[in-house]
Amino acid sequence: MVGSEDGGTVQHTALIVDDSKLARMVVAKALGRLRPDWLLMEATDADDALARVKEQAVHVALIDFNMPGTDGLSLAADLRKLWPAMPIAIISANVQDEIIARARALDATFVPKPLTDDALGSFLSGATLRLRRGAA
Repeated sequence: MVGSEDGGTVQHTALIVDDSKLARMVVAKALGRLRPDWLLMEATDADDALARVKEQAVHVALIDFNMPGTDGLSLAADLRKLWPAMPIAIISANVQDEIIARARALDATFVPKPLTDDALGSFLSGATLRLRRGAA
């Protein structure tokens, strides 16, 4: 994270992982409205995401559940092992109790599709608070 010693804005990076370019665009646009000062990275699948987080620091991950190969919950589990405190959201139209419970077991937030600013904003508020605590 980059920040100023005078208490200025801390730059956060969000990773959007979804095999659908349109879905990544929707999330990126919403993030741009809600957190215009954050940097955005995109990945098309779990392997791409893991490669990107090894290249650049990521503070928040927004992950689609249904992807070819490794699903979003498995990716979340891999990220959780590497960064136990990272705020992670599983974003999916597949709203099932089992998926929500598995996300919670990984200390990830489930955010339903279609994505709304309210739902994403709620996750981002909690994520921002968590990031501040981690920086303190």
